[in-house]
Amino acid sequence: MELNPFSYEFHADPHPIYRWLRAHAPLYRNREMDFWALSRFRDVLGALVDWQTYSSAETIVLERLDPKLLEATPMMIFLDPPRHDRLRKLVVRAFTPRRVASLEPFIRETASRLLEPLAAQGGGDFVRDFSGPLPMEVISTLLGVPDADRQQLREWMDLSLDRDPDSPALPSRAIEAMMHVMRYWFGLLETLRRRPNDGLICALFDAEIEADDGTTTRLSDGEIVGFCSMIAAAGNETTTKLLGNAAVLFARHRDPYAALLEEPARIPDALEEVLRYSSPAQYAVRTLTRDVEWHGQTVPKGDRILLLIGAANRDEEEFPDAERFDIGRTIPTPLGFGQGVHFCLGASLARLESRVALEEFARRFPGYAVDEARCERVHMSNVHGFASVPFTRA
Repeated sequence: MELNPFSYEFHADPHPIYRWLRAHAPLYRNREMDFWALSRFRDVLGALVDWQTYSSAETIVLERLDPKLLEATPMMIFLDPPRHDRLRKLVVRAFTPRRVASLEPFIRETASRLLEPLAAQGGGDFVRDFSGPLPMEVISTLLGVPDADRQQLREWMDLSLDRDPDSPALPSRAIEAMMHVMRYWFGLLETLRRRPNDGLICALFDAEIEADDGTTTRLSDGEIVGFCSMIAAAGNETTTKLLGNAAVLFARHRDPYAALLEEPARIPDALEEVLRYSSPAQYAVRTLTRDVEWHGQTVPKGDRILLLIGAANRDEEEFPDAERFDIGRTIPTPLGFGQGVHFCLGASLARLESRVALEEFARRFPGYAVDEARCERVHMSNVHGFASVPFTRA
């Protein structure tokens, strides 16, 4: 069997090939696309936490991104310690437990506002009308993006991640959208310096970061733009896909949904099972800093290796009856938001948004049906999920 991360069939259902890989090729080699892949839970987890060997510095996706762009607008996800750690220490202040918790009333108000017309008309599109706009509103408010710009910015970000079937090359439409996003962020920085608001971007203007020699410097505009690009894309895509996957799963599995209606306190655990069962982030790419041995083979220094989070999350050796969707499952070591130094900064915010979104949705739609024949999937690199989930009250 072939693992082609850009196959539309793979996007629709990657799990048949994941099962084959875990059983027959736990270290897989794709010579045509020039990558290796690990699919078993313990192998993936071990590599995720070993940043010294499995470097993120040459991007975490298979596509070859422009190194000049990456250097001009550096993102933490494409950096290794110590540079990664210095930026992370600065940015983590935006995601303190207190600050994240303080966002709950705003998230609930926004979710309610988005759901009101859907409740009135008895349904709509779960992703386009609800799970897409909600995280964009939250992350834009956190950053200080003006209301009028949010829809266009989200469309550009989505398009920048769009991929053609079977090809790792960046489509021209994605490159153009990426340039629109970068120009937007640089323009917004100029605007906010003239007319500041209370968003996180303005707070970063005066923030200081420790350099290699122990001195402190302020962030460059490129570093702030890199941060904005990373936070906006990650904060938007993961939560949108997590909620869309949840809507489809709970429509298929009525008993678990009924259990959540009976006990809403179970929603956080249920979301962890959604993350395991239908991972929005299917894999992360790392580049080897030394030769490593896996399953009797040598992976040479400099080669790229896919850490298949989606496959690891259904490893039968780690999860009993792994193919069953079970909201009562215990998940000791979740991989949905990564592990190690690159554990997702916004994980607590994504969990809060998702919990509030499901609480408010369930209150208005105790019964609903998804028209799976009309659902549309996204075709992105390492992100799997839905672009459209039509639903009606049942």
